[in-house]
Amino acid sequence: MEKTANKIVKKLQKAGFLAYLAGGSVRDMLMQKEPKDYDIATSATPDEIEKLLKKTIPIGKEFGVILAIENDHHFEIATFRSDSGYSDGRRPDAIYFTSPKKDALRRDFTINGMFYDPIKNKILDFVGGEEDLKNGILRFIGNPYERIQEDKLRILRAVRFKNRFNLKYDPETSKALTKNAKFIREVSRERIGEEFNKILNDSSRIQAVEDLIDLRILEDLIPEVTALKDIPQPIKYHQEGGVLTHTLMVMQELKKDADIALIWAALLHDTGKRPTFLRKADRIHFDGHAEKSLEFSQEIGRRFRFNNVLKSKIGWLVENHMRIAQIIEMRLAQRIKLFMNPWFEDLLELHRCDESGSIPVDLSLYYKVKKEYEKFKSEKLLTTPIKPLLNGNELIEKFNLKRGPEIGKYLNLIHEEQLEGKIKTKKAAFIFLEKIIEKGSNPVNSE
Repeated sequence: MEKTANKIVKKLQKAGFLAYLAGGSVRDMLMQKEPKDYDIATSATPDEIEKLLKKTIPIGKEFGVILAIENDHHFEIATFRSDSGYSDGRRPDAIYFTSPKKDALRRDFTINGMFYDPIKNKILDFVGGEEDLKNGILRFIGNPYERIQEDKLRILRAVRFKNRFNLKYDPETSKALTKNAKFIREVSRERIGEEFNKILNDSSRIQAVEDLIDLRILEDLIPEVTALKDIPQPIKYHQEGGVLTHTLMVMQELKKDADIALIWAALLHDTGKRPTFLRKADRIHFDGHAEKSLEFSQEIGRRFRFNNVLKSKIGWLVENHMRIAQIIEMRLAQRIKLFMNPWFEDLLELHRCDESGSIPVDLSLYYKVKKEYEKFKSEKLLTTPIKPLLNGNELIEKFNLKRGPEIGKYLNLIHEEQLEGKIKTKKAAFIFLEKIIEKGSNPVNSE
């Protein structure tokens, strides 16, 4: 990808234009990190870029940005520009093609405002980014208040970059973030969700969340989490302190490459403890907190416009995070169904983090369940889904039943008997149900 980017730069320079690698790729190379992508800045206009390169897409042509596709890699190529006003707090009202220096001055942070000429092997730094990198400083370019007003999402981006690269805020940058934190409310929830996912996906997530709390940004975005700050827990099981302290410790236990749904579940799994907090007979109770946490997780998923799969997985992990404690006592069929869920391994990992984020730490149940799960896997009990012997229409016709939730509960009973090997034929299933219906027993959903 780097070779292809350099080839494009060379082609633009050969045609008589200024052209450099820009922004994040320059920062990453100076930090001896592998860039994820390579952006290019040039004096060529969008029309000139389109004429010079074979395959392009005008993704932001009105803002001077063209997407080039070469060797199956994608490169954003932007014409050097200055911006005029940001009335919507995101996009410039107008742009003017300009010089590399003026282009650098409109960017967000000094560490992202450098250019690199790969042909001459030369850094072009008009904003002091190289020096700030050496000193471990995150600094807005120019007036920090103006940079934030241009795009208020930069409040969150500052937290992400500072923690991802283990930097310190420049004093003026810190003041501006503190004073302007409230403006994050004006950013679209979808953009906030995307940026938040980037923050949580990085191994510095715990430090970033603590920053968001200190800057009072998190209370605007996810008040359900900061509301946990003063909620106490039973000292017998949680000597680490209150619910928020425990939540941060759970997140600290996550693996660096943890799935994003698991990370969100760790952050939200105990949010229901505030509304369910009850002290009776000198004991603290959180009855039904998992169900309340599920409600909060789904509301937060809608708030940040998460896709249905992500929202569903977060919700399932949150709702079921207490079920690990019940597994050993479950009937075989229930265990098999839970183990067969494609998200079960993440649920088990959430339990490990939950226990490791408590004082005293007790992982005995985790290892016991993990051993049971591995045994089921080795015995091939979880590989082939068992095809249902009956369907709802057959039950209605055979037993003259009415449509309703009873049908699903009867089918669930049969399925559990199948999973345990007690029923293997359609005839046996009918006999089993006939006995239940004759006795007038109410079907119980064993879930």
